[in-house]
Amino acid sequence: MSADPELATGPVRATDGAIAAINLRSTLAQSWNRFWQAPLRTGIAEVLVEQEQLAAQFLGDLDACERLEQLASHLLRRDPESARTALIEAQVAASVHRFAHARQCLARATQRSGPAPAIERLAMSIDQACGVSPEALLERRRRVAATSGRLEDWVPLGSLLGDLGEIDEAERAYCRALGAYRDVSPFAVAWVCFLLGVLWGERARQPQSARAARWYAKAIEYLPGYVKARVHLAEIRAAEGRAGEARALLLPALASGDPEVSWRLSDVAIVQGRPAEARALSEAARLGFEALLARHPLAFADHAAEFHAGSGGDARRAFELTRIDLANRPTLRAFESAHEAATRAGETQEAAGILAAARRRWGSTPAFRQSPLAAMSPRTEEDHAD
Repeated sequence: MSADPELATGPVRATDGAIAAINLRSTLAQSWNRFWQAPLRTGIAEVLVEQEQLAAQFLGDLDACERLEQLASHLLRRDPESARTALIEAQVAASVHRFAHARQCLARATQRSGPAPAIERLAMSIDQACGVSPEALLERRRRVAATSGRLEDWVPLGSLLGDLGEIDEAERAYCRALGAYRDVSPFAVAWVCFLLGVLWGERARQPQSARAARWYAKAIEYLPGYVKARVHLAEIRAAEGRAGEARALLLPALASGDPEVSWRLSDVAIVQGRPAEARALSEAARLGFEALLARHPLAFADHAAEFHAGSGGDARRAFELTRIDLANRPTLRAFESAHEAATRAGETQEAAGILAAARRRWGSTPAFRQSPLAAMSPRTEEDHAD
């Protein structure tokens, strides 16, 4: 077992996370003012996209998706033929998982002589998100990270290695990311800590919940308002029978409006014997997910499916949503989710087809050999049908 990255690199110094979050919200307002005054000025829209993505990723501000699309639409009206507009439109489309449209925008940016490094970096991110030629992409990721030495390149390499089942090597990549960091913003450090939690809690063949919890807690230490880290750590605490701690983690995140917070709080309320509160929170989560799906179905299909497959109690809806997610990005995890949802919904023929497609696309990877799908066979599917 490899050493923990922070033990190898030493603690990473960063600005106070609560202050950083306040500053982000403040600078967002300022950035929007500058954008409306001079939307075509170099750098203004680019900074705004980065800030809005931080607000969505770390603070659970999902309204950022609408604001980003508003930004892209305004640029399209003001400067429709520029490579810069095409690249920003691609970034916005990719952020809400409209990957096909993002590729079309990147093609336009390339035709208009847009910046090749930025186009290549986003193209690799889209390929990775969609599970396109992961082994070939891995070699490109290795070269880029080794050449640049930047956290921004070590992190996607670590994520790809985790997707491919190379857990120890993924951890080493995250270690290199922490070691390479020279800024003091807590966002990037919290991000790596969160990904280490995901690595050991969800990607490892034998999940290590205590190790994952330590990294989620570290992410929250760096950034107290990190909604996703609070949700993931609360899941572990609830599974350990520590419902009070799970509730305490989730309550400060409820104001974010992320429906996953309401969902997890509902589960905790059930355990704590508050059925009326649980029902109200579950309904809030359902309505929240449906509102997000109405605006950005590709971005939220996977999380909404998980809700409906769990305490949302709608196996049919879960299956519909996993099919949407799988069609958009046929990663191994999407195949696993769709297969499980099809099985629970009684769609045995669909489940068999999903399994066969997963074998064709992912069967040669170490990750597939570690997947629950590897133990399945056509015969197993027939038995389920019987």
